[in-house]
Amino acid sequence: MADDRKTRHHNDIYGKIESRHEAEEGVSPPIPAATVVLLRDGADGPEVLMLRKNSKITFGGMWVFPGGKIDPEDFPADGDMQAAARTAAVREAAEEASLELSPDDFVWFAHWTPPPGPQKRFATWFFAAHLRETHEVKIDDGEIDDHTWIRPADALARHNAREIDIVPPTWVTLYHLSLYRPASAMLQHFRDNETKVYATRVVKAADGSRVAMWHGDAGYQDWDADIEGHRHRLLMAKSGFVFENTIERY
Repeated sequence: MADDRKTRHHNDIYGKIESRHEAEEGVSPPIPAATVVLLRDGADGPEVLMLRKNSKITFGGMWVFPGGKIDPEDFPADGDMQAAARTAAVREAAEEASLELSPDDFVWFAHWTPPPGPQKRFATWFFAAHLRETHEVKIDDGEIDDHTWIRPADALARHNAREIDIVPPTWVTLYHLSLYRPASAMLQHFRDNETKVYATRVVKAADGSRVAMWHGDAGYQDWDADIEGHRHRLLMAKSGFVFENTIERY
């Protein structure tokens, strides 16, 4: 892996985004997308399926969950968006990992919208499902060039060691997953709590660190990471990500 990992801002996919509103000139419209977090119980604890994106495509080199954009064909006759998202997640899991899933087994636990900016933006529905039987994963070796089953805490540790690349929504999801075991407890936690909606705002703090903030953070409304008060944010420091949340218990 290239040595520039040691100097660049690790995994800050939001770059130098400065836009504040969706209506600003040059801001890309969000593209509806869906992903599914697949869980299983391994010998040493719950594991999650992660796929590595081909380096030549969007989010190239990143480790992600199976997923992709919602196609027109994914929508039912009544145009229901959640149904389309579930269908898209099933389709993407089949295309990327040769897995046959049922959308009826999905738990919708989050929706993520990237900060406004000129970059390609995927507004993504996050589902989770527990695979209780053995499934053989076969990657397409096109968009996806590698895969692994890994414990969430181990994925976070590898990211902190700069061994793998993970985008902020994936990192936060892994963080929450790392708090529960077995896999059934993870799913039950999602069922017992309201779906989380993350409308991301990214700013630079006074110390130069870039910060992703969400509803409930004291600085969210004013786009100011240095306002004192409650925290609901991800510090994207070069030394590694740090999640802060004082507004709710997970």
